[in-house]
Amino acid sequence: MKIVVTDGYTLNPGDLSWSPIQQFGEVTVYDRTKPEEIIDRCHDANIILTNKVPLSEATIAQLPQLKMIGVTATGYNIIDVQAAAKRKIVVCNVPAYGTASVAQHTIALLLELTNQVGRHAASVAAGEWVQSPDFSYQKTPITELAGKTLGIIGWGNIGQQTARIAQALGMHIIYYNPSKKEKEWASWHPLPDLFAESDVVSLHCPLKPENTGFVNAGLIALMKPSAFIINTSRGPLINEQDLADALNSGRIAGAALDVLSAEPPSAKNPLLTAKNCIITPHNAWISKEARQRVMDVTVQNVAAFFNDKPVNKVN
Repeated sequence: MKIVVTDGYTLNPGDLSWSPIQQFGEVTVYDRTKPEEIIDRCHDANIILTNKVPLSEATIAQLPQLKMIGVTATGYNIIDVQAAAKRKIVVCNVPAYGTASVAQHTIALLLELTNQVGRHAASVAAGEWVQSPDFSYQKTPITELAGKTLGIIGWGNIGQQTARIAQALGMHIIYYNPSKKEKEWASWHPLPDLFAESDVVSLHCPLKPENTGFVNAGLIALMKPSAFIINTSRGPLINEQDLADALNSGRIAGAALDVLSAEPPSAKNPLLTAKNCIITPHNAWISKEARQRVMDVTVQNVAAFFNDKPVNKVN
């Protein structure tokens, strides 16, 4: 059995082990694979493990030995699952591995927006405190979160975990989800009401054709001028030019994003130079603990496939 890992570096830059996968056959690990290299590297692979390298219908058609695709992530939009199903290729993902890490990163972004720890630490490092006539100063306004309203869009595991942490900070929780799941400590709101009432809007929903770019000028116009937007979900959920325009005009106070529409982004992405916009490089998921869970579940997925009882199958 030949197993090819197309882009193993982000999952395992060297602090995890591929040895559990090696029990199933001959394993070749590539740190990165360009689209034009897929066929050459995977032409005789029985199993492909991929994180972000796409496998289209045309590509799958040129991989006659392929029996299983393991996505080392939760999102599997990079795979043409219907094309795989037609060829009886099993596609599996890794669900719910990053709940704690992504929620933690979301709160880190929220605190950076409200406390600007990085900016103030840089100010001290630059000597501004040494030269200050006062014992204390602020480079930007500091906002207390207690009593503020957090609007969560997407009431899955990560959205709910983020809400629990925010509630511990004294925030009031409201949420939107296509299906209502009323909680004693959180109330469902229609999207326009959520944007209008929230001091912070945080996105935790999957990307679908019907919600691509739904955070647009219309919804942003409903927000308080003091409000923030956070996105640790999927970049294309936001109309990036509309958000950049709102930030640059002062329509809202700030945004913090771990995801963009294209990754790595183009240098022309308007959010890279927008005012009061914090961007991290899609690394909310990347704690060692979360990556180890991805590795463990991937091993389980391959083992289950070998036993003809596939788990976490998405097609």
